[in-house]
Amino acid sequence: MPTATLSIPTADGQADAFAAFPEHGEQHPGVLMYPDGLGIRPVLREMARELAGHGYYVLVPNPYYRHGPAPVIELPEHIGAEVRPAIFARVMPMIEAHTAERILSDADAYLTFLTSRPEVGPGPVAVTGYCIGGLLAMRTAAAHPGRVAAVAGFHCPVAADGPDGLRRLLSTLTARVHLGHAETDITPAALDELNNAMDAAGVVHTSEIYPGTVHGFTMSDTDAFNAGALQRHWDHLLPLLGGTLITG
Repeated sequence: MPTATLSIPTADGQADAFAAFPEHGEQHPGVLMYPDGLGIRPVLREMARELAGHGYYVLVPNPYYRHGPAPVIELPEHIGAEVRPAIFARVMPMIEAHTAERILSDADAYLTFLTSRPEVGPGPVAVTGYCIGGLLAMRTAAAHPGRVAAVAGFHCPVAADGPDGLRRLLSTLTARVHLGHAETDITPAALDELNNAMDAAGVVHTSEIYPGTVHGFTMSDTDAFNAGALQRHWDHLLPLLGGTLITG
């Protein structure tokens, strides 16, 4: 599986990124994959390679590039409960510095770079994300309705600024959506409200709580990992992409 470390021009400098893509040389649909709050690391590279193996060019940017190249902070091979407080004490200031203006500016740069790659075919792309990356994915899709055909988010917030922010986001969203929620992240009542809002906005979607999960369930290097839920994630993500992106 070919991979590459790349540099994406943005308004604020060069964002480092990881890409994975099929071995054969023809063009493939593009997927922008946002990492979770802990950033690019081996588990994200492995997930990008897994997705690329299904026929996609997968670009994983470092959202924290303003603070340095990935890994911005040193991480252990396994991120257990005993180290999480110290890690998030360092990560949260970077997340808080990633303003809405920066999110949208970066999204435009990432999509422009992705669609200009010689390995990426014409047509719309997809965006997927994990944890805070799911929020970035949703905002990217809403800001680029003509370029993003599908968006997926897993154990992620959907809108960070309440019901009004959710309505604004959904008002411009044309992509098909899948959201996989952790049991610890959303109540059944809140899920109903979210799904009703997407129905009212005319957003084509699936949105469900993955049973028996906690926040971070896709990440195999954390205590939150749930192998069955990770497979459920693939079982939703792959048909979503296959039904919306142009394949060769």
